Amino acid sequence: MRDIKKLLENEMKKRDCKEELCYEKPDPLFIAKRYEDEYISLICALFGYGNAKAIITFLDSLDFSLLDQDEKMIQKKLKGYYYRFQNEKDVIDFFLAIRRLRQKDSLENIFYAGYQKENDVVEGIQRVIQYIYEELENYSEGLRFLVGTSLKKDREGKSKIKGASAYKRYNMFLRWMVRKDNLDMGLWNKIDKKDLLLPLDTHTFKVTRKLGLLDRKTYDLYSVYLVTEKLKEFDKDDPIKYDFALYRLGQEKII
Repeated sequence: MRDIKKLLENEMKKRDCKEELCYEKPDPLFIAKRYEDEYISLICALFGYGNAKAIITFLDSLDFSLLDQDEKMIQKKLKGYYYRFQNEKDVIDFFLAIRRLRQKDSLENIFYAGYQKENDVVEGIQRVIQYIYEELENYSEGLRFLVGTSLKKDREGKSKIKGASAYKRYNMFLRWMVRKDNLDMGLWNKIDKKDLLLPLDTHTFKVTRKLGLLDRKTYDLYSVYLVTEKLKEFDKDDPIKYDFALYRLGQEKII
């Protein structure tokens, strides 16, 4: 594992620069960093699925100043906008929900109310999901995919994590908000970075398995917890600092 830690440390240091975020190396963080805003960042993160270049093209086309305008303007200006599983109505309704939520409270406060009980970021994520749904006027398949769903509970009221969504886009968003370096924005100060979970996607899932950081074959939230615990052996106070390096190692087919 020493060689793996050395590899990740070197990649992390090499990638921790502004040059890693550009049109030639597409990542939704590239767009989010223009605004340094928690709600705009959440939009960028939740639409951060699919082809990286397509993500950037879509996010680049959005007028985020609409979040400060009235609902009729949002409905007018977002006509014709769609992205993969989200049709025009989904995009409009999602923007309306985020605008309404933004007027009520900070996203950090909403998240913290769920997180603070046991320093559990998954509980914080589920609270954000709940609040977004409370502002939505429809629950289409496209919106359910975009926003995500809460975890099922067992008889004791504990969340079932085996077979559950990896919450990749939310964990990616949290990395942006909580960590602070040349990539991550560090806009929040109530959450401890040691509690973050790895934003596991198809790239990082394959890379972590090839590196021997994860031997489980199922891509789910349980695997997220397992690989995060493994990364804590390298840095218990900031295990997710290796995320961007792991992602690029897979995306660029280095591993």
